[in-house]
Amino acid sequence: MNSTIDFDNDLSLYLQVKQILLKRIQEKVWPANTLIPTEQELIEEFQVSRTTLRQAISMLVQDGLLERKQGRGTIVKPQLLVSHLGALKGFAEEAIEKGLTPRSKLIRAEFKQHVYFEKSMLQLQEDEEVLLIERIRFADDRPIAIECSYWPSYIGHIILKYDLNTAKFYEILEENEIYLKRANEQITAINATLNEADLLGIRGGEALLKMTRLSFGFDDKPIEFTSTKYHSDQYHYNIDLKR
Repeated sequence: MNSTIDFDNDLSLYLQVKQILLKRIQEKVWPANTLIPTEQELIEEFQVSRTTLRQAISMLVQDGLLERKQGRGTIVKPQLLVSHLGALKGFAEEAIEKGLTPRSKLIRAEFKQHVYFEKSMLQLQEDEEVLLIERIRFADDRPIAIECSYWPSYIGHIILKYDLNTAKFYEILEENEIYLKRANEQITAINATLNEADLLGIRGGEALLKMTRLSFGFDDKPIEFTSTKYHSDQYHYNIDLKR
């Protein structure tokens, strides 16, 4: 791969090297968990000093994109899925924005009658049914979360027309002229049960982030109640605070 270093550019050489390395990571020229070329190989490619190269790599290490492994070299770290509080987005949207490939594995989809708490959250009558959809959510084939979503039956019948292993719920709603206005979220720390640990490929008792979301339509009536349990090593929230 040819270098694009411009020695006449006012931008510092180490920043130019960083940008090239970053692009290769983002475009998956160097996939997650693989070694990048050695320092000497990159020095010869870019025709820069060892100090310049190490500055660029150190910045990417600080950014959490690369990791130095003693006795092995430098590897590309799997990217965390980051959610920004205040943005009403689905899992797939967040993953795509991060440059990750989302997918789902359906565990079950069924109409339920005796889920009184979830029906109360959706402001439904006791004799009404809700659709429960439980899925494992993946990013770049890594299991990130277990998602249980509950929908009023009129929305549930719409969603069931789609392949639930690939369905993006918010896109389906918008295709059917159902639009979200706002949502309330709560985040708590829990420990994985043995079944949850098995689904996420972790040990029982490991820490999970549990996020519950109640979403409302433009008529201010709730249309989605979702409980999602995230592998805490693969997912975190960013919160922007202003004063």
